Amino acid sequence: MSVQYKDYYQILGVPRGADADEIKKSFRKLAREFHPDVAKDKKRAEEKFKEINEAYEVLSDPAKRKKYDELGADWKSGADFRGAGGQPGFSGSRTWRPAGPAGGGEPEFEFGGAGFSSFFEEMFGSRFRGRPGFGGQGEEGERGQDIEGDIVVTLEEAMHGSIREVSVRYRVGRTVKNETHQVKIPPGVTEGQKLRLSGRGEAAANGGLAGDLYLRVRLAKHPDFEVEGYNLIHEAELAPWEAVLGAEISVPTLDGRAKIKIAAGTQNGQKLRVRGRGLVQRDGPRGDLIVVTSLALPDKVSDAEKKLWEQLARESRFHPRH
Repeated sequence: MSVQYKDYYQILGVPRGADADEIKKSFRKLAREFHPDVAKDKKRAEEKFKEINEAYEVLSDPAKRKKYDELGADWKSGADFRGAGGQPGFSGSRTWRPAGPAGGGEPEFEFGGAGFSSFFEEMFGSRFRGRPGFGGQGEEGERGQDIEGDIVVTLEEAMHGSIREVSVRYRVGRTVKNETHQVKIPPGVTEGQKLRLSGRGEAAANGGLAGDLYLRVRLAKHPDFEVEGYNLIHEAELAPWEAVLGAEISVPTLDGRAKIKIAAGTQNGQKLRVRGRGLVQRDGPRGDLIVVTSLALPDKVSDAEKKLWEQLARESRFHPRH
């Protein structure tokens, strides 16, 4: 089955020559608009948010973007993508083929509601090879193999926990089996952590025990935060007078906004720590919110403002290059 090509530039609404700042700006705008926690149509917003995240995952990474651009020159929107080695991909958000399945045939697994699109997985995903289930032989026969896939988790879910519905479609030859699982995402999950669903993997031959299903956590990109361990990094733009004179500003956190004080003379790139407002840990203190200051300058000024800047330039004793 073919995999549909995705135009990540079109998804983010940027031209192919867009620089990193344009891409980030567009992602932040769209991610805020379609974040499932704020959108009215949550189902549509969730799908759109995942699509926006996937596009940003590729275009914000120079290596992934280069690989994508090299492919893109040979494709038109809507063309079929035939996967690595010329093999057609299996449609869905995640395809995995074990090397030696129990019971004959070559099973394919498609994940829905969990991770990235098939197109992304064909290009950038690491195909997990089948591995025997822990324990080897079951009481009545060989144990089925474990299967693995990705599950994209928002920072809000990592903070508060959630229950997600994930569908898995198994196909062996002409036999198709669909299953839906309720997946518990506990507070404090981290990038790369695996969630185990016991007995939800590949069925075993000869009446043996089924393997397990493992879902590897991939933290979704967020419009306001970068993740560094359990700390959240937020870039706060300051007007020049706020940095020089000091100010009190409001910054976002995962559980509401917080006010922080900007000291007079704050420099560009200075880091301010707000303790206990980062991600939760299962066995430890909550991480911190680290606010990184960024000086913002006006694109345009009125005639009156220009005169004030000129007056400041004449009277100021500050010389940045001396």
